Amino acid sequence: MYDDHGTPDPNAAPGSIFDGLMQDVGDSSQWAFGTDFEDPLAGVDLTVPDGVDATALATYCLMLADDALVLSHRLSEWCSRAPDLEDDIALANIALDLLGQARLLFARAAAADPGVVPSLPVGSPVPPEDALAFFRDAGDFRNVRLVEVPHGDFAHVVTRVLLFSCSRLAVLERLRTSRDQVLAAVAVKGVKEVSYHRDYAARWFLTLARGTEESRTRLETALLDLWPLHPELFATHQVEAEAAACGIGVDPADVEAEAGSVLDQVLATSGVDRPDVGALAGVRGRTGRDGLHSEALSRMLAEMQVVARAHPRGQW
Repeated sequence: MYDDHGTPDPNAAPGSIFDGLMQDVGDSSQWAFGTDFEDPLAGVDLTVPDGVDATALATYCLMLADDALVLSHRLSEWCSRAPDLEDDIALANIALDLLGQARLLFARAAAADPGVVPSLPVGSPVPPEDALAFFRDAGDFRNVRLVEVPHGDFAHVVTRVLLFSCSRLAVLERLRTSRDQVLAAVAVKGVKEVSYHRDYAARWFLTLARGTEESRTRLETALLDLWPLHPELFATHQVEAEAAACGIGVDPADVEAEAGSVLDQVLATSGVDRPDVGALAGVRGRTGRDGLHSEALSRMLAEMQVVARAHPRGQW
């Protein structure tokens, strides 16, 4: 045991080395994760801009949030699996950045239109952003299919992060001038984060391309596998078009050339050609933005959501 100055107390009665953890048990601030979390948008002006449909704003936020959440979870699956500790931490940090973006965007969606939040049992303490993450089925998610496919090897991870971040960064840079204060604030912070994501992936893409014959083969295979999903990042959904028209969002088609230019620089420097393959078709015109997903997303959500759904009234 220890005295008030943190030194061993020879007169103290024997006890558990964990006794100190039980002091002030009613104060959760000592824990890394408490039992209560503040509203992430507390103090922010949540007024829906004039001329903007609240449901359209909420749906647009869900699209951006679902992209971030799903890719964040896929990257979290790489914890302890990266080539070395530094990259293990780097991928975890990218996942945390995306998770933070998702939380803010979910909160914004719920504030704009509470109707998008799933109904929960009476008395459930689950905040709206958690409800949107854990209590929607796969068909309710609006992410592009690129972010949901199961991870492959490290080259696959690098390639996916590169393709996604080139597009995401171009969108966030324009979103900084959104008429919606929350989206603009998320974009300002997100630009700094995703700039790192893109540069990290680009450096590794170049390293793998110019590394061994094996690393280059794996990289080219990953690029070929993921390329059919790439065009969906720039396919304009009606909700995105409406968001852009009223000044709160970005039409992804408008950033395709900008994102493509950056990607072409990485490919050229790496000596890798753009794959000559077409886009993965939707079903009757429906893609990920419409809730059409691969079986992989359902499996991922089953794992991600199982605890929350089993204990909807739980607190942790």
